[in-house]
Amino acid sequence: MVNNIKSVFSIKDLENLSGIKAHTIRIWEKRYNILQPMRTDTNIRLYDLASLQKLLNITLLHDYGYKISKIATYPQDKIPSLVREIISNKTAKSHAISEFKMAMMNFDQELFFNTYNWLIAEKSFKEIFLQVFIPLMNELGLLWQSDTITPAHEHFISYLIKQKLLINTEKLQVLKQTKKDKVFVLSLPMNEIHELGLMYLNYEILLLGYKTIYLGESMPISNLKDIKRHFNSIIFVSYLTVQPERDMLDGYIQKMAEELLDENTELWYTGRLVEFINKEGLSDKISIFNSISELVDGI
Repeated sequence: MVNNIKSVFSIKDLENLSGIKAHTIRIWEKRYNILQPMRTDTNIRLYDLASLQKLLNITLLHDYGYKISKIATYPQDKIPSLVREIISNKTAKSHAISEFKMAMMNFDQELFFNTYNWLIAEKSFKEIFLQVFIPLMNELGLLWQSDTITPAHEHFISYLIKQKLLINTEKLQVLKQTKKDKVFVLSLPMNEIHELGLMYLNYEILLLGYKTIYLGESMPISNLKDIKRHFNSIIFVSYLTVQPERDMLDGYIQKMAEELLDENTELWYTGRLVEFINKEGLSDKISIFNSISELVDGI
């Protein structure tokens, strides 16, 4: 096996990773012999990485209109070959997500870079992040919650995505800023370590020509207050994924408002937790955005 963290999967794992129901996978096995699972002493199905790769390819072909009865007749090497032939703009997103999943499950940097290079030849970095990386990271959260992947898998793929973000951000940081009416200060609350969304916002704001001050994770509000001595018109941006906890959320927003707001300052929030913010009575200097795209459109 490629690694000793998770290289054998249950049928539920395959369902979570492919989107194909376990019941359907069993039917495909019984009728068409598309996968040959290993069996435990108690007759429980187990699958290896090759089976996962095959199922992900079959899923793409099936989504594209190929019948399972037809796919089942193909020789072993025909399926990946056919997948490569039919990949178009329509299917590139789902294929790339599948390839990145396989790179993650195998801890395979080469596959990650090959898939990324294939995408960047046709798409901008912005398109890759919005169309592929964000859906991928959303899926990873669900896979982690269901024990399909380990924290090691999530950290591995997150680090590689972070690398690409840093490389593309640096290209913008060396350019002269074109808009000087406001400065964006980007930070995360204390104990919030999910940084990719905020890092991408930094990239988008730089792309628009603004100056950004990127402070990253676990930033005390008192430290944010220090920034106000250096700049006049500031928008503080926070990306709320798991912190603060829901019952502390409104108190955190209120404390930020008390410490930071004045006529030249705004507070902007996005991320998974913003749906739980009580919007009633919020200052008109506080803006809530339901997505990265919505926030960028509001700049």
